[in-house]
Amino acid sequence: MYKKFSVLIKNKINRFNKKITVDPDKSISHRAYIIASQCLGVSGISGLNSDDVKSTVNALKKLGIKIIKKNGVDYVYGTGISGFKKFKGILNFQNSGTSARSFLGVLTCFPFPVTITGDKSLKKRPFKRLTDYLEKIGAIINHPKNKKYSLPIKIQGTKDWALAQKHEVKIKSAQISSSIIYAALQTKGITEIVESSETRDHLQRLLKSLNANIKIDENKGKRITKIEGQVEMKNFSIKVPADPSSACFFVVQALLSKKSSLLIKNVCVNKTRTGFVKILKKMGGKIKILNKKEYFGEPVADLFIKSSNLRGINVPKKWITSSIDDLVVIWIACAFAKGKSNFTGISELRLKESDRIKAMSEVLRKLKVKTNVKKNSLMIFGNPNIKIKNPIQISSDLDHRVAMASFVVGQIIGGKILIKGFETVSSSFPNFLKLQKKIGAKYEIK
Repeated sequence: MYKKFSVLIKNKINRFNKKITVDPDKSISHRAYIIASQCLGVSGISGLNSDDVKSTVNALKKLGIKIIKKNGVDYVYGTGISGFKKFKGILNFQNSGTSARSFLGVLTCFPFPVTITGDKSLKKRPFKRLTDYLEKIGAIINHPKNKKYSLPIKIQGTKDWALAQKHEVKIKSAQISSSIIYAALQTKGITEIVESSETRDHLQRLLKSLNANIKIDENKGKRITKIEGQVEMKNFSIKVPADPSSACFFVVQALLSKKSSLLIKNVCVNKTRTGFVKILKKMGGKIKILNKKEYFGEPVADLFIKSSNLRGINVPKKWITSSIDDLVVIWIACAFAKGKSNFTGISELRLKESDRIKAMSEVLRKLKVKTNVKKNSLMIFGNPNIKIKNPIQISSDLDHRVAMASFVVGQIIGGKILIKGFETVSSSFPNFLKLQKKIGAKYEIK
């Protein structure tokens, strides 16, 4: 983990016309490293160098996977399906929920007991909705004696008795379906996963591009994935495209900054990740998707953004899943928009690194922006002329997205805003401040 520090913003950003490339996508990076470990041969990955992804890399090393960095590329020496060495110990994933959930799936067919744990924040998050599926496959899972089934969790995988079966996933979570797929890759026979709603499909796209025996059918709002296990995959090399959720902070900042424009290069524009574009364009945001192409099954494009006068929006529920990680900064856009904005079906945000509904409501309260907060919804009464008279202090609550959203606020209005616990941004976007400086942001490290 990085050294603790705060960020102080005194002055708002000046007009800018810049071109940037944000950090590689976190979701794809996690999946690329794990799949590379299951391939035969050496794979080259230019992925995200963040705390969260390091948690995944370090876990793979403990399980016997050789990973060497050379000239900015991680070379992963894959050992094939179920090729991990014997390991009986603890895997500490710090604040990375993606890593913890992924490895529960990875270890479902690993015939040795392993304990999964994390930091204080991760230990508060529930895991039962995932472990129920893995127990059906054959894993023996020992939960703490509580109803949330939170960490630490001991998993004893099964090698010979894993069951390929049909799983009905009714929860909107790509991490659950991905975890089942990791187990399915090691399970003899065909596993079928039926998702009742559209979630991120990065793992499916990657596996399909590697010619894994996987079939995907999307029909009437459902996604059916069929995958044959114990099929060896060949090595690959990938330069992970830019993270749309990281890009979104700069998109909102460009929209709200006066007389400014911004070009963000090579962003993953997978339809399961670009709900924020739909929302912001509906609000009047000037956003163009340019130079679209396909890479490892993923659509990649440039985003061009210009300053805009935004209006409030009643967001359709069907757009929530594809924008779930971006809502914290979209709410900042809504705070500066004319009119009220309403979001429903957002209870998932209470189970992230922080209770993001609560955390962002507190940020908006400090900006004197009126809100109406309920368990599963948030209404924001926008004010295009937000100003602060007195210094304010914001705690990140160890949530990287809360910290970055608060930073965007400071750049738009100036004043004197102190954001504490800013080191948490390194979990997903290590180069955030460096890129902010590139477009002209003003801040001090405390």
